[in-house]
Amino acid sequence: MKKYFPVAIFVFNLFVIISCSSSIETANLTAEERLAIALKFYEDEDYLEAIKEFEAILIQFPASGINDDATYYLGMSRFKRGEYLLGAYEFSKLIKSMPTSEYLSKSQFMLAECYYQLSPDFSLEQRNTVKAIQEFQAFIDFFPLDEKVAEAEAKIAELNQKLAKKEFETARIYEKLEYTNAALFYYDNVMQIYHDTEYAPLAHFNKINLLISKKKFDDALESAKDFVKNYPNNSKVSEVQKIIVDLEKQLSVN
Repeated sequence: MKKYFPVAIFVFNLFVIISCSSSIETANLTAEERLAIALKFYEDEDYLEAIKEFEAILIQFPASGINDDATYYLGMSRFKRGEYLLGAYEFSKLIKSMPTSEYLSKSQFMLAECYYQLSPDFSLEQRNTVKAIQEFQAFIDFFPLDEKVAEAEAKIAELNQKLAKKEFETARIYEKLEYTNAALFYYDNVMQIYHDTEYAPLAHFNKINLLISKKKFDDALESAKDFVKNYPNNSKVSEVQKIIVDLEKQLSVN
């Protein structure tokens, strides 16, 4: 559906400006005229009134050609009000039921953005973080030439950092509690799943020292050599190289 209705917008913008919203007679308006009013509320950042109008359009004109306009801007109005789950519902509805809409790429990005806004501190449950990553990746996969791809990639990287930090801190807690196997498991998770984050070399370094503290010298040596290979420019390389020398001496004595 077209995004703009010049005549209707001009006429009804004037009507909205000079009238109270509660006094506007909308029963006999066309779908396009009703949309013009709703968009004016949206542009004026009166999102609550905009929501009422967009919802009324979808009820009154269920088969209208402007349903994608109304659904998209209903989702945007919800988003602007911080109602991210409700916004996500509207964007998801458009994606599923209106696959030829001109708003498809925008709705996919905004669906991801809703979950991005819902992503909590790393210490909390990360379901919405994972969902945001999935939806941003879907945006990139389906719309690889869109101008917002770079932003989506940056946000995926940011969210992966958060997930990596959660795994890393979990490993550290288990290490302090002396649950060695659990700590090693989470350090390995960081190294394997989040290998492109800043927490991967930190996890690898901690793993080496944990193995040494448990006198697993063979495993520690192998892990230390892998560290040098995987992170040749890391600030801790010289320290790990010294660990390798010390471990090789230790093992040669034994």
